[in-house]
Amino acid sequence: MKRNSWFNFQNITIFIIVSWLLLFVFVPNFLVLITSFLTRDSSSKHFVSFSFNINNYLRLFDELYGKVVLNSLYMAVISTIICLVVGYPFAYILTKMPVKLRPLLLFLTILPFWTNSLIRIASIKVLLATKGLLNSSLLWLGIIDTPIRILNTQTAVIIGLVYILLPFMILPLYSSIEKLDKPLLEAARDLGANKFQAFMRVILPLTAPGIIAGCVLVFLPAMGMFYVADMLGGANVLLVGNVIKDQFQKSLDWPFGSALSIGLTVLMCLLLSAYYYSNKMLSKKVELE
Repeated sequence: MKRNSWFNFQNITIFIIVSWLLLFVFVPNFLVLITSFLTRDSSSKHFVSFSFNINNYLRLFDELYGKVVLNSLYMAVISTIICLVVGYPFAYILTKMPVKLRPLLLFLTILPFWTNSLIRIASIKVLLATKGLLNSSLLWLGIIDTPIRILNTQTAVIIGLVYILLPFMILPLYSSIEKLDKPLLEAARDLGANKFQAFMRVILPLTAPGIIAGCVLVFLPAMGMFYVADMLGGANVLLVGNVIKDQFQKSLDWPFGSALSIGLTVLMCLLLSAYYYSNKMLSKKVELE
């Protein structure tokens, strides 16, 4: 009787998880999906009229929104590349540190998460301001004669994205590099491979899953971090997240904002699928080798 009882810990846990997913994931996304097929009606109490159509999805192909999507993709790609270039050496050096020192360094890596990201972006804004610490230091050192305008540019937004998302690149890279089979590296050196050859032919392929995971964890959030663009880019720089926010808060065009949200969600699902299958293929390739 006890085994067949539904009131055990496992079933209760499953019920809680499924209920949470239904209430806070599936139901909200379903409502957004339904709203994306409605029509904006500013005279209505709920800002929509229940006339179903696909016009909101057709608007996604307008040139204006296409430019915003391309601009978001560009900044997300650049931010991901910078995070990879900075994060990979950092993670590699981290694995070479004494074992007793690694927990402290990992703690320092995730320490920024203890502070709200809005506060951290505000500090970056102060740093990059015309009379901020960066310009003041460069002027004092004589490197520049006049302050550099960094705020309200794509550069400032990319700096903010890298600052916020860099730990998401470092952690999967560290996990992947730490699991490297050291005898393989020794075997490569015994066979005459120099450090660069060993890195390109042994280390890089074996850490590819960590690279892909880090890139996905950085790229996906970078597309929608509207508050970074708001605070560092001003009105000059827009991400997809900014357009979605404006459709809901300013234009009150909830159906089109929902369509944009669904479009971004589909794009993220495609990228996650690409990550899953590429990781699967890499695992098979490593097993065959």
